[in-house]
Amino acid sequence: MGGGGGGGGDTFTVDDALLTLGFGKYQYFVLAYAALAWVSEAMEMMLLSFIGPVLKRIWRLSAKEQSLITSVVFIGMLVGAYSWGVIADKYGRRKGFLMTALVTTSAGFMSSFSPNYATLLVLRCVVGIGLGGGPVLCSWLLEFIPPPNRGTWMVVFQAFWTVGAVFEASIAWAVMPTLGWRWLLAFSSIPSFGLLIFYLCTPESPRYLCLNGKIKEAKTILDRIAKVNGTEVPSGTLVSDDDVVASDQDSTPTKRHKQGALTTILKLLSRELIRPTLLLWVVFFGNSFSYYGLVLLTTELNAGRSACAGHKVKAEETEDVNYKDVFITTFAEFPGLIIVALTVDRVGRRLSMAVLFFICCVLIFPLVFQQSEMVTTGLLFGSRICITATFTTLFIYAPEIYPTAVRSTGFGAASSMGRIGGMVCPYVAVALVQGCHETAAIGMFEVIIILSGVCILLIPIETKGRKLSDDVKQKCQPV
Repeated sequence: MGGGGGGGGDTFTVDDALLTLGFGKYQYFVLAYAALAWVSEAMEMMLLSFIGPVLKRIWRLSAKEQSLITSVVFIGMLVGAYSWGVIADKYGRRKGFLMTALVTTSAGFMSSFSPNYATLLVLRCVVGIGLGGGPVLCSWLLEFIPPPNRGTWMVVFQAFWTVGAVFEASIAWAVMPTLGWRWLLAFSSIPSFGLLIFYLCTPESPRYLCLNGKIKEAKTILDRIAKVNGTEVPSGTLVSDDDVVASDQDSTPTKRHKQGALTTILKLLSRELIRPTLLLWVVFFGNSFSYYGLVLLTTELNAGRSACAGHKVKAEETEDVNYKDVFITTFAEFPGLIIVALTVDRVGRRLSMAVLFFICCVLIFPLVFQQSEMVTTGLLFGSRICITATFTTLFIYAPEIYPTAVRSTGFGAASSMGRIGGMVCPYVAVALVQGCHETAAIGMFEVIIILSGVCILLIPIETKGRKLSDDVKQKCQPV
């Protein structure tokens, strides 16, 4: 590449420009918008652990019917994660997350008026379709961050999931005992309205524009970033990484064209990407199964064991959620984020995730046996620290693996596998526990978490300190 890195040469790429422009005020705005979306998704997901037990009592649902309230959301997310990824890679990141915000906001608010169980299932499934667009926001944010800062700022971004989770636990504790579940659903949809209000201020990804031949539009956004940040765009001509590779090989740059869904899938299953793609799908399945399973176990384990032991307690005490335990274990996500911040750019993505998966296995193993409520909460707290850290690191690592041409689709497809894990976990964390099969439930968590740790080590790509690539055949390049 001629004059890469913004040193006044003939050409420069988006990564070169971002290195020169640095992380400034403009990126703070992009981060704030993406963070609002992440808070919104966390709230919509966390409320599932609160409304399930209450609706079971009010509508006299079976354990499987209660589990289905959570599962339908993941069914929707399974559809949305892949669909929004294809849309974002084909039509742009902005159009992708606009549509997800519209779907999530409308269905989330309408679900608070659900007259019966069937209507609630349909609307929460539609909410799940909208929430499936989370990977689009991650890809969009990632493409604005300079490579050396990517790990740190993606950890900051992931922290807003924890903010949303803690905020939802706080709202539930205040609202559910007094106003009821409908008000919780209504309040939880408010952050999604903010995404629609500020949408017109959001920029398209310059990397996406550049890859699709819209060099002028990409340069305009980079100029705007430079103006807001008080820096300067490198001199020379903006080019995509595809053009740089073609120039280095003395060949003609490949003509860009819109790619169809089948073409994108074939790229994910190409010789270069099939191994990391399939292994990543297993890790996403295991991570989502474990994370959401631990969230549900917090509300189910002690109550389930009390019922199975034949303890005579009042109905309202057994049916209602223990808000204190949920609130305490939700705070475990903060130390998990600190661990990620300390390890993601030092130890690396893969090794740190593997170690944390194995530690999580050790922590939940004692739950195979009957434990006191305090010990159970403590073990779930420690396990939640580990699984939050792996969840956060995985959302940093996954989009870094894929080139720009298939980043949202690849990340979305992997996220879809995670949604399958989330769809299955209620039948383990809720139905099995309420059916007095706690040992089997914990055993399944152990096997799946160990498998996830092994698979992450088998992925042959480490992205720590690497530039993002634009083409499938490009190798990740060191900064």
